[in-house]
Amino acid sequence: MQQTKSSKLFEEAKRYMPGGVSSPVRAFRAVGGEPLFIKQAKGSKIVDADGNRYIDYVLSWGPLIVGHAHRTVVSTVCKTAAKGMSFGAPTALEITLAQSIQEAFPLMEQVRFVNSGTEAAMSAIRLARAATGRHKIVKFEGCYHGHSDALLVKAGSGAMTFGVPDSEGVPPDLARDTLTLPFNDMKAVEALMRQQGNQIACVIVEPVPGNMGTILPKPGFLAALREWTQPFGIVLIFDEVISGFRTAFGGAQSYFGIRPDLTCLGKIIGGGLPVGAYGGKRDLMQRVAPEGPVYQAGTLSGNPLGMAAGIAMLSLLKAPQFYERLEARAARLAEGLAQAARRARVPVQINRMASQMTLFFSEHPVDDYPSALRADARRFARFFWALLEKGVYLPPSPFESLFLSSAHTENDIEKTLAAAAFAFKQVR
Repeated sequence: MQQTKSSKLFEEAKRYMPGGVSSPVRAFRAVGGEPLFIKQAKGSKIVDADGNRYIDYVLSWGPLIVGHAHRTVVSTVCKTAAKGMSFGAPTALEITLAQSIQEAFPLMEQVRFVNSGTEAAMSAIRLARAATGRHKIVKFEGCYHGHSDALLVKAGSGAMTFGVPDSEGVPPDLARDTLTLPFNDMKAVEALMRQQGNQIACVIVEPVPGNMGTILPKPGFLAALREWTQPFGIVLIFDEVISGFRTAFGGAQSYFGIRPDLTCLGKIIGGGLPVGAYGGKRDLMQRVAPEGPVYQAGTLSGNPLGMAAGIAMLSLLKAPQFYERLEARAARLAEGLAQAARRARVPVQINRMASQMTLFFSEHPVDDYPSALRADARRFARFFWALLEKGVYLPPSPFESLFLSSAHTENDIEKTLAAAAFAFKQVR
């Protein structure tokens, strides 16, 4: 595997961008070595600057559920671009995409388009604070909701202490209004609600976390959030930037049968282009400007390219048996990885929800942030590079999810499992 061109590009990139990247995880710090610079992709494959070809399980961190450069999505974007790429004015495309989203998420009675999942979460929290007249928010350890100040917060010395900044530049006074609880801990939720429920504006959660690795909610956990927030008038926000249209067509809320007040969606609704949205009950959403006093705006919000790509993408997901076929392929990959690990006598935990999964090098179940941290990150790094040498590209971090698309074939799965058998022997 040659990396000469990628290495030269990385050295040049470091002259112009912090760490040579536009997003930290791309720098390969978690697995060592230098990042690959990608020049093109199609279907389930990516090609780097040196011409190396890989089966891709990153898929732009999840949204490319129909694979790279799907002909329907690309054709739609090209036709739309020829008519103009941005107007800063309303288009009929926004209405069509909003209708498609509401079909999948009936609780999103009204939708506001933004440009990223970060914007969606930030705006949903602002709306919740305005609707309740309260300032405190609750998040969970290991759940990621973008890089806005209020959400770059970690827990203090105890599970229910006020937050402290998790990044320089975040004001301590702002962080104190963010409370952090352990994910999957129903007792901690109950205790906090009994103590401070009438002071809390919202609870925001990834129903299926993907940024500490894939973590499945324990039975009853999400239902407990709904049960404990409702009596206090707390706005329950589901951050479905990853799980939306991944866990199911209607997201994790339809899969688990939970009714959040607000929902955040990400770039999957833009076909992989930079699009996001938040939405919920009409009475809440009508507090957003210009209907109400909660200000939020964006020149590129609802841009025609993102809207057209999203419309094309969501139409593809309605194909007969789309999710059933994707589920079968994901199950085949997960089971094959588990068998290969057992044959190599390497302890692993494979957490999977639909076509999203994470392989943890651990002897014990991984169901929260602390147990994810206890997994063997060094062994994962060796596994990552062994797979890369065999032409399989995983997320370059032990705390991220890998994803499948409808473009992944049975042959891709077979090649991946053969590469994994080799890689497990290397890390044993």
